[in-house]
Amino acid sequence: MDAAYLASMPLNATVPTLLRRLADANVLGPGLVDLLGTVGEALEAERMALEFLDGRSASLVWRAVSATGASPAAPEQFPVAAGGAPIATLLAHRERPVSPEEREYLTTVADVCAVALAREAHRRDLEDQVTARVREVAEQRAFIECIVDSLPHGLYVVDRDYRIHAWNRKREMGLQGVSRTDAVGRSIFEILHRQPAGLLKREFDEVFATGRLQQFQMESSAFGDTRTFRLSKIPMRLGGGPVTHVITIGEDITDWKAALDRTAQAEKLAALGQLAAGVMHEINNPLATIAACAESLSLAQELGDAAPPPAEMLRIIDLEVQRCKKIVNGLLDFSRPKSVGRELFELNTVVQQGLFLLQHHPRFKRIKLVTELETATPLLVEGDADQIVQVLIALAMNALDATPEQGRVTIRSRSAQTETGQSMAQLEVEDEGPGVPRALQAKVFEPFFTTKPPGQGTGLGLAICYGIVSDHGGTLELVSSEGQGANFRVALPLRVLEPREGVA
Repeated sequence: MDAAYLASMPLNATVPTLLRRLADANVLGPGLVDLLGTVGEALEAERMALEFLDGRSASLVWRAVSATGASPAAPEQFPVAAGGAPIATLLAHRERPVSPEEREYLTTVADVCAVALAREAHRRDLEDQVTARVREVAEQRAFIECIVDSLPHGLYVVDRDYRIHAWNRKREMGLQGVSRTDAVGRSIFEILHRQPAGLLKREFDEVFATGRLQQFQMESSAFGDTRTFRLSKIPMRLGGGPVTHVITIGEDITDWKAALDRTAQAEKLAALGQLAAGVMHEINNPLATIAACAESLSLAQELGDAAPPPAEMLRIIDLEVQRCKKIVNGLLDFSRPKSVGRELFELNTVVQQGLFLLQHHPRFKRIKLVTELETATPLLVEGDADQIVQVLIALAMNALDATPEQGRVTIRSRSAQTETGQSMAQLEVEDEGPGVPRALQAKVFEPFFTTKPPGQGTGLGLAICYGIVSDHGGTLELVSSEGQGANFRVALPLRVLEPREGVA
């Protein structure tokens, strides 16, 4: 539709056409120039202009002109306002005056310009907001990625199809490192191909199914020396529904584990020192018997043929020597640091080993020890039996120290279940001491916290016990009411013995 045709139409009839042409314009500036040119043709004006108020918005200041050349001294002016505020002025330059109909027409054109300008301002505001929001999201994403990449632990995220969605810088480093570009989007089984795919899949499936955090340790020789790693598989939910992703964090705890082992060994030797006094007293009894037998043999030598045969005396000496040897070897086995190894063992067997050592404690003879052990069902646990013996001894010695003379200490074992239905082997050490005040119960497992007088406790025993039990995937809790004794409960995952499996 050309300008000559528009000029032949009644003025008001051209308004819808002007609106369509303005709406079809991709850029507002050229669209307004086209509109003003069309209006100028229809009015036979020498010049049409749209002048904006100075300083309102630098991005909207332009001058749209339909023709060039000199303009009459007094152009007709029509305010262009949006939301009641003036934003520009529509100027019409021509020689003859504007008729009432033309004035009404130009007022309508000014309103059309106002709508277009308001729409353009709104569009630009939206663009600015979107641009600012996109920049903010990009900055936040870059900031979060920087945080994840700055972690000293390896981290990656997989979805329910086992596809990798995140792979931090720590996972890219080292001899076994894989670049993020090669990892993201691929199956975790392709990237971690050195690990058994079936085992890896079961670990992820358990987190997806239960929604619970999974933690375990593994050893690797991929870096030359054997290193110990703690792996944490953390459930992640998008939208608050079921688990959609699993975050895996790998932490090198070799140095921490070595420090913990050294501290545990030092605490074990401290416990050994407390047992030593009882051992000396215990060994005195068989030594006295051996001395009596030796004196009898010496007397038999003096009597000659009239003396009874020495065979019985020699048998008694041998039995007492073996008894001393068993006591000493038991303490030596307890004191020596052993290589950490996981094996299947029966919890009651560990309890009996601990009781054998405890019977040499001086206070053992002055309290009543009660055992209530589960015998109907084997309590099979996978872990380090020596460490569990250490836990039992530490808890029992605390109970012996807290219990008054002629009081009772109860050691019991039984099977139990968690709130989620997991089967556990539970070991309890209960005393009849003064109990632990509620205000202190939250601190008893903290390192260096002790309720004993200075010089009688390091405050490390319960903290080490807590670390050992946690390392075995179990829990250690205190149940106590002030004045009614304390009950320490160790819960370890119960293993069901598979066919052809053995027990240590």
